[in-house]
Amino acid sequence: MAPQKTVKAKRPHHRYVIDVSAPANDKILDVPAFEKFLHDRIKVQGRTNNLGEAVAISRAGNTIVVEAKIDFSKRYLKYLTKKFLKKNMLRDWLRVVAKGKDGYELKYFNVSNDAGEDAEDAEDSD
Repeated sequence: MAPQKTVKAKRPHHRYVIDVSAPANDKILDVPAFEKFLHDRIKVQGRTNNLGEAVAISRAGNTIVVEAKIDFSKRYLKYLTKKFLKKNMLRDWLRVVAKGKDGYELKYFNVSNDAGEDAEDAEDSD
């Protein structure tokens, strides 16, 4: 009889990317400040400043990469990103949009003034 193989449980490994290139190129968002905010606010086992080896945050240009060796929610990153935008009063102009299965992207709200300009033109002609 052949010996039984033991099956090891697969340890979770998550890699999420937050692309902040649009506001960073326009000098609206400070990427190092955002990275520090995430580093200070991400909780591991219910405690901040407890990242250790479990969570690694790195910056590559205008993207933030969060790698976790524990169970880690992509939604939690969206929550923290929105919190950062609110703190810096950028929430009215930027939104957090999913970019595939493993990341987010900051985009500007689409503000169209076409309807408002048409109404003003009609008033001017009267």
